Amino acid sequence: MNPVAYLVLAMALQISWKVVVIDDEQDIREVLMLSLKDSGYEVATAADGAAGLQLCDTLQPQIVITDVRMPGLSGIEVLERIKDAYPDTEVIVVTAYGEMDLAIRALQLDASDFITKPISTQALNLALARAKTRFDSRKRLREYARVLEAENAATSQELIQSLSFQKKLIEGSMDGILVCDEADRVVICNQSMADLCGYTQADLLRKMVLADFFDDEALALFEAALSGEKYGGRHQLMLYEGAINSRSGLPIPVQISATALLEGRNRSSIVCYFRDLRKIRELEREMADQAHILHQDKMMSLGRLAASVVHEINNPLAGILNYLRLMQRIIGKASVTKERLEKFADYLNLVEAETDRCSKIVSNLLGFARMTPPQLGTVSLENLIHRSTLLCGHKLELSNIQLEVDLPNSLPPVAGDFNQLQQCVINLMFNAIDAMPEGGVLKISAGKDADRRRVSIRFKDSGSGIAPENLPHIFEPFFTTKPVGHGVGLGLSTVYGIIEQHGGSVTAQSAPGQGSEFVIALPTGADPAQPSLNRPPAHPNG
Repeated sequence: MNPVAYLVLAMALQISWKVVVIDDEQDIREVLMLSLKDSGYEVATAADGAAGLQLCDTLQPQIVITDVRMPGLSGIEVLERIKDAYPDTEVIVVTAYGEMDLAIRALQLDASDFITKPISTQALNLALARAKTRFDSRKRLREYARVLEAENAATSQELIQSLSFQKKLIEGSMDGILVCDEADRVVICNQSMADLCGYTQADLLRKMVLADFFDDEALALFEAALSGEKYGGRHQLMLYEGAINSRSGLPIPVQISATALLEGRNRSSIVCYFRDLRKIRELEREMADQAHILHQDKMMSLGRLAASVVHEINNPLAGILNYLRLMQRIIGKASVTKERLEKFADYLNLVEAETDRCSKIVSNLLGFARMTPPQLGTVSLENLIHRSTLLCGHKLELSNIQLEVDLPNSLPPVAGDFNQLQQCVINLMFNAIDAMPEGGVLKISAGKDADRRRVSIRFKDSGSGIAPENLPHIFEPFFTTKPVGHGVGLGLSTVYGIIEQHGGSVTAQSAPGQGSEFVIALPTGADPAQPSLNRPPAHPNG
């Protein structure tokens, strides 16, 4: 490369880093702005996706940090639009606990990274470093290609040979890069590619061909996708997912982007980018494990509910049988007078009321037990608490616990899954029952926050309280202070995960001998396009 061309390339690589932060929470925007400015970034913020996209059009930032869940455009939609308009812009998505499915989707759409709330400085710096590395690598390759084009590089093979002495540019990529010649022989690979497959670069260069990385079926699918239109056009692949073989023979899930360079109708070379998906697959497995834990905890709660419901149903059933037997004896001994008919009417009204009570208890229990996928809808908190206390009422009576419920008349609804929120309420009621083995008082109250954007539900017991050294750990999975056989420590961690998925929070205050108070805070509002979940799903038999 001549000195003038090298100077042009060096000047092009001087970057003033601009970052756009998109989040609907003002305090998060302000904290990120201060932190990023202290680190030397130029920063602009937006409170929603539409405003953020306008900032991107105006400022042309290299990096965008966007929340996943926002009113209006979601973070995923913002990511897609940015990548369509500015493919080189790096996007970091911010997720909450339990939103791994959205994080995986973001990575599949070529987000550079994701970080979880609350945002730690270390996680933010690592994500920014990865984004800068990816952006810098792309810019260096693009600017170098532009310089070569200005110098009239004769053929694509000359371009590949020229790029070889700029090996450090390719080595800076975190994704595996593989370049093959017209015979599909490896002529360029970076260390990331060698590490991905378990080889050394010497093992790959000019010794292996493209087919060595695939089994026969996977190679045929890759070639078909490359020559088709589905993944970016003929002779191009974008975000194609497949598997390549490691040195040990084990398949490695990867996301592949590739471009085939042609001379006439023949392929003269092919450039492939491989992103390791093993971490994503691990996250998917963790999500499946979380779903299993959620169901396991639900079945444990169901067992305790069933034992309580058996006792509660026995009382009305005994009353029904007594009234029916009394009526049979009266009919068998004497004629039915008008006075007896009036008593029979009273007895039948009582039988009807007790039967209806049993029916409601069984229906609620079936609705709680049924394993259904999460469904968002409008949830009435009055109805939620009423149904939960109906199921736990007899358990409270048996435990000599007085229940006090204080709900205002006009509580706004929340958007959520009725079944999952009911599981949270029942878990917290059971937790309070366990904290008062000698009986006591459980107070359930609710109210709106001052800005009316959140609703809080409080569960306050008069139990033994929680030791200060245990309080920071109570929401951790499998942490329990109960004796062996009385719990495995899933209840509170399940509550925490569900409420976080609903965009809310759960906190606890306690002191030994002074009882405990758990507070669930949920955002108000509902999606009118979603079905109402005030009622559990209908019984399959009608």
